Amino acid sequence: MKILRFDDNRIGVLKDGDRVVDVTDAVASHREKGPQNVIEEIIGEFATYRDEFQGRVSSEAGVPLSDVRLLAPIPRPSKCMAAFANYVDRSDRSRDDLPNEFFYKDTDLLAPEGTVELPDIPPVLVYQPEAELAYVIGKSARNVSQQDAMDHVFGYVPFFDISARGMTRRTTLLSKGQRTFGPCGPWITTKDEVEDPHNLNVRSWVNGELRQDYNTKHMANFIPEQIAWATRFVSLRPGDVVATGTFHVGLGPLNDGDVLEIEIEGLGRARWFAKGYGPRKDMEFTPGITQVPTPEGGMTRVE
Repeated sequence: MKILRFDDNRIGVLKDGDRVVDVTDAVASHREKGPQNVIEEIIGEFATYRDEFQGRVSSEAGVPLSDVRLLAPIPRPSKCMAAFANYVDRSDRSRDDLPNEFFYKDTDLLAPEGTVELPDIPPVLVYQPEAELAYVIGKSARNVSQQDAMDHVFGYVPFFDISARGMTRRTTLLSKGQRTFGPCGPWITTKDEVEDPHNLNVRSWVNGELRQDYNTKHMANFIPEQIAWATRFVSLRPGDVVATGTFHVGLGPLNDGDVLEIEIEGLGRARWFAKGYGPRKDMEFTPGITQVPTPEGGMTRVE
């Protein structure tokens, strides 16, 4: 099942790939609960909603997908995390070389057709969009074993990790965590529709030009390993979003006026627009290889 949010905080299910059936009223007191609580309830109690949703999809025609305005599938999860350097994308890397590690993204996720803002930060050498598979947590997870980890996954969603390259800082707030740096959508695909999340093709485009084209089989740490490691230190709850990292081959700059797209096999395609507030930044930058001069004082200062 593909679950989406649209228009005035409505909940929909995709039907036949191009129609949306409104299932909002299946959730009692949905207006009083608010958008985030509603989607968390659907995710956390999906066993009680599945049949009702499926019945409506079977009996109702729905409206054309082109007639609705998609919202972020999850408006504001309690956590949005992204894996750091989690792909074997170079000959000098192996799975043993890439330990589990994560950083936080801003939790106000950016809906399809939204605007990625690129602030004028002089030390930034280039902005890059990283296309990633993200998974959505389905039930609370703390100290979860690898064997049980997939029981805590609700579904999957395409995700962009927008990155500001070139700064030397002690945190990832500016390089990874700025507002609009987490484009997410178009919808959540429940895990029963995905035979193997570690064998999906991921592609991205900028202005119609293919950038990244890779398969998730190249992950260093697969999803069960990620969940088992992360839940040793943080608690995950229904609706949390975890991006699995990216295959860095094909990365390129993102500038004012660019159109950004992602498509993941079986999970849908979505588009965003970039708005820059400073000069173009077109430097070729390969994470982990490009050397950044250490500024005076040992770190980049942004006033």
